[in-house]
Amino acid sequence: MSDGLTDAQMSDFKASLLDLQAKLKAMHDDSATWRAPVTLDQESVGRLSRMDAMQQQQMAEAEARRRTSDLARIDAALKRIDEGEYGLCASCGEAIAIKRLEIDPMASQCIGCAH
Repeated sequence: MSDGLTDAQMSDFKASLLDLQAKLKAMHDDSATWRAPVTLDQESVGRLSRMDAMQQQQMAEAEARRRTSDLARIDAALKRIDEGEYGLCASCGEAIAIKRLEIDPMASQCIGCAH
């Protein structure tokens, strides 16, 4: 376990990560209809409506990719917690600032290595 984090802090970060994970999975399930293929039936939908639907589909797909990326980062952070490496920079091994973890509990690098 990181020298900078107490057991209570570690527990709080884990709870936050699990909560965020559940919310992202729920959002992913809810947005499935927006990512569905757009029908090109000219009888039922006008050209501008189709373009709008296609734009919404593209935005939903981009958001789904971000959620997938965040879910992978959450899984990695939870693994670091289980392995006792959470809060330590994956690059230099130094402690990650608590404020950084509070802003981004998925952070795997200290601010110096992240830039």
